[in-house]
Amino acid sequence: MVALVFGGTVALVILSFGRFSGSLINPAITLAAASAKQLRVGLVVPYLFLQISGGILAGLTLRLVFSRLNDSVNLGSTTLASGISPILGIGLEALGTFILASSALVASTRVAGTRYQALLVGSTLTILILFIGPFTGAGFNPARSLGPSLASGYFTNLYVYLVGPIAGAVVAGLLLRFIMHDISSGVSGNF
Repeated sequence: MVALVFGGTVALVILSFGRFSGSLINPAITLAAASAKQLRVGLVVPYLFLQISGGILAGLTLRLVFSRLNDSVNLGSTTLASGISPILGIGLEALGTFILASSALVASTRVAGTRYQALLVGSTLTILILFIGPFTGAGFNPARSLGPSLASGYFTNLYVYLVGPIAGAVVAGLLLRFIMHDISSGVSGNF
């Protein structure tokens, strides 16, 4: 159910705002778009600032709403499952974000219509959460992990949810840029 809610929410955001803003609500996806040269350089810092601010405000809202709970509540902070090392966590978060960012970049450059873009990205996120969520909580979004961590004071392995998604997103963006360059220059490859 959690996977469906997250995927559905992202799909609804794309449906609602995709034609106006590209629906960049995740700093990792913003970095992927910038790495792919699909986002104007002047928009990167404002987008990142607003996305991170939104994550922090969401965390503070959780703190306000659940202020009566004891201090041991982590307010939805992303955590590694028992037996998952931080290195494996970074790898899983990077892989998941790579797939999500690739999906978002393909949707924005190759899929016509926000309905189909929303379906592609939302269903990709849902599937990723189903497969990776049990191991890492499926952050894939530095702002989503940072907000609850700051609000709850839970910083255990927070770097996993910053490093992994950023690395996965940048690799996805660079790979798309490389592929698009080869296509535009007439180089054919055997994929």
